[in-house]
Amino acid sequence: MSGENSSADGVQRVWDVVVVGAGPAGASAAYAAAVAGRRVLLLEKAELPRYKTCGGGIIGPSRDALPPGFEVPFQDRVHAVTFSLGGRFTRTRRAKQMLFGLVNRAEFDQQLVEHAQKAGAELRTGVTVQRVEQHGAAVPDRRTVAVVLQGGETVLARAVVGADGSASRIGAHVGVKLDQVDLGLEAEIPVPVPVAEDWRGRVLIDWGPMPGSYGWVFPKGDTLTVGVISARGEGAATKRYLEDFIARLGLSGFEPAVSSGHLTRCRADDSPLSRGRVLVCGDAAGLLEPWTREGISFALRSGRLAGEWAVRIAEAHDAVDTRRQALNYAFAVKAGLGVEMSVGKRLLTVFEKRPGLFHAALTGFRPAWRAFREITQGKSSLGEMVRSHPLAQRALTALERGQTEAPAEEPVGS
Repeated sequence: MSGENSSADGVQRVWDVVVVGAGPAGASAAYAAAVAGRRVLLLEKAELPRYKTCGGGIIGPSRDALPPGFEVPFQDRVHAVTFSLGGRFTRTRRAKQMLFGLVNRAEFDQQLVEHAQKAGAELRTGVTVQRVEQHGAAVPDRRTVAVVLQGGETVLARAVVGADGSASRIGAHVGVKLDQVDLGLEAEIPVPVPVAEDWRGRVLIDWGPMPGSYGWVFPKGDTLTVGVISARGEGAATKRYLEDFIARLGLSGFEPAVSSGHLTRCRADDSPLSRGRVLVCGDAAGLLEPWTREGISFALRSGRLAGEWAVRIAEAHDAVDTRRQALNYAFAVKAGLGVEMSVGKRLLTVFEKRPGLFHAALTGFRPAWRAFREITQGKSSLGEMVRSHPLAQRALTALERGQTEAPAEEPVGS
């Protein structure tokens, strides 16, 4: 569906909210603003559906942030996790209830966009946003933002939400600052039925050879999504890790249908989330969990918040009220997602130095496995674990101080 920018009398239309980027963050923002009854335009540079490099894991917080009535197009439901440390000390842990689900991002993202359209948002695909302007000749008044498209066309809005990914032009306008950049490499590998059956309902997480790195295998029907992630700057080592990982799994003989890579970017603590009437969310804001680099739940949750506060900014009549609403948005993000990111950064710092401790805890220490299970199922979060469980707080503090002995606990059967 394509939105018209001029009314019948030739006067250019002013949208209440324009959202740039139709991934989970953008679709969630568009849905939230459209449900509130506002005129919403969703802009996407690609044609939908489109492939996205991503493991596609839908954990509990992601599921809970989806629109009412959304049926997740699961390719598999995970009840078991196999952990390994550089391919060794392999152990599988199982849960009676589903830990999380796996999706193909093209299908999942398309469905989110369709929900936003059903709520009233209009969609334009195949358009690239060059920049946004909040002052100058293209802006008719102080309550308007000009979104300038490739080719020179201008779209006007009372509020803009930037959800245009980790290389966000809207994020550059806002001045997003990054604290961590990682490189993820991934291969989508079609496999025979017997191989696919062996992986059904089970994922693999391998703690990798570079500090902070890990690999994964996520089964999706007749395809295995195999990937690795490590700090940016370790490109050659990350590529070798993926090649060795695939070989170790016995999958080298199967030709990948897709091989791709992407950068994940994590915001600095003092990075802005808005500028004037422009907000950023999801990857565009550098919002993801620093240790696991899980971003879908952060995209869905921050996107919903951005859509809700974009409505308030669209209604603001002056700069003071605009600033107040933007600060409220930032507070809402930091109070929830910011707390989880802070704990994630602490975990990453310890994990970079002592991956073996994490492996030992998750495979042989009951409270650690319980915490993993409850977080992935959406019963708790990293922030809540540390706030509500003195043992977790003490354990994390002890690890940060270099104390390597965990409390005694008998091994748990797989």
